[in-house]
Amino acid sequence: MLTMKRLAILGSTGSIGTQALEVVSANPKLFKVEVLTANNNVDLLINQALQYNPSVVVVANESKYDYVTEALSLKGIEVFAGELAIQQVVKSDSVDMVVAAMVGYAGLLPVINAIKAKKEIALANKETLVVAGDLITRLCIDNNVSLLPVDSEHSAIFQCIEGENPQSVEKITLTCSGGPFRRLTHRQLENVTPKQALKHPNWDMGAKITIDSATLMNKGFEVIEAKWLFGLNTKQIDVIVHPQSIVHSLVQFADGSIKAQMGLPDMRLPIQYAMCYPNRIKNNFPRFNFTSFPKLSFHLPDVEKFRNLALAYKALEMGGNMACVLNAANEIVVKAFLDERIGFLKMSQIIEQTTEQIAFIEQPSIDDYIETDKLARIKASELIKKF
Repeated sequence: MLTMKRLAILGSTGSIGTQALEVVSANPKLFKVEVLTANNNVDLLINQALQYNPSVVVVANESKYDYVTEALSLKGIEVFAGELAIQQVVKSDSVDMVVAAMVGYAGLLPVINAIKAKKEIALANKETLVVAGDLITRLCIDNNVSLLPVDSEHSAIFQCIEGENPQSVEKITLTCSGGPFRRLTHRQLENVTPKQALKHPNWDMGAKITIDSATLMNKGFEVIEAKWLFGLNTKQIDVIVHPQSIVHSLVQFADGSIKAQMGLPDMRLPIQYAMCYPNRIKNNFPRFNFTSFPKLSFHLPDVEKFRNLALAYKALEMGGNMACVLNAANEIVVKAFLDERIGFLKMSQIIEQTTEQIAFIEQPSIDDYIETDKLARIKASELIKKF
């Protein structure tokens, strides 16, 4: 039987957050929004608060606190500001599920607190597992909390193994569109612009994730995330380019059978699945029709042109704090590329040099992760100035 879930949506103004609210709007008897958080997009945050009437709103940018407070003063909505407030609000007794839709490293500590508070978590913030997968996995076991994946690829894997013996999984294959530049030569990639990189062929995502998709770092992060979500080793995780984005991922079992989860590229589907799990509910989203896609193509990614995928596999093999370094350096170079301070191919070069120059810690604590993130950002910023 379906019961109402009270939601905290972290990053409600981003691509995942806004689509999660669409799912809420379509199912008002199933969901109640208790908490909304955002960073800088305060006008949209205010409009969302006026529409969904949460108990609490948090704006990470403390300079926006007075503006948001005044706009919501007559609604009886509590307003808080700052990253610490986001980390604390997830522990509220009025919250059943946390939809972790914040982008980047900033999502890590709120998710850790939500796990410790034994909240159900719909995880769209892949950096949580990229940065501290080992720590997060142990916390989930200790607190008997499951992470429900929102990424379309991990949702696909999750759906394919539902009801199966986990030991029967031989390998998984994550699909990717290949981004907007899959046909370009190495020389052509040297001259691509942020404007070109932000035009994803299939998905509507925020700027940071769209750039990560163009460099294949997004897929590299998903490889790391898959390792922790499904308890796999590196050799059990493949990546294949599938430009149509219809097959969202595949699982091969010990007997050679393969399951694939398919559908139109619509993030509302995996969002709804995670928010409603273990139930499937009806919706009015467009349906996939095989006759509209008579040809589905697949080929291997070019890791020579798109070095980030190889760097992610290397970080996963090394373990320890290396994926934390990878993520921190990537966040710095993506912003530099969007600001037109470095070229497209320079991003991978700076990330690789950063991973080589930050001290390796085999079994990091949370304090080690925090320090690693800080040092990697400093190093990547220094390297940018040299290019």
